[in-house]
Amino acid sequence: MPKAYWIAHVDVRDPERYKDYVATAKTAFERFGARFLARGGAYQAMEGTGRGRNVVIEFPSMQAATDCYNSVEYQAAKAIRQTVADAEMVIVEGFEA
Repeated sequence: MPKAYWIAHVDVRDPERYKDYVATAKTAFERFGARFLARGGAYQAMEGTGRGRNVVIEFPSMQAATDCYNSVEYQAAKAIRQTVADAEMVIVEGFEA
């Protein structure tokens, strides 16, 4: 079964409150086997408009990635995030090598 990835591009408007989002989302990420591959850090926008924070999270499967997003725990975190940051996010299925 191929893994899946959340890819998010985020502009944080309120860094202090964004910490509340991170803390609230932690439960969902642990429950669904999330593994952070990139979380902020240096980046280069090669094409298009970049955002200040870029995140890549690996999940064991597309189902786990989708279930995490739709979970009660993550929806509570999302409600916080939407008040303190602007984001685009996709879930992408990987492939088996």
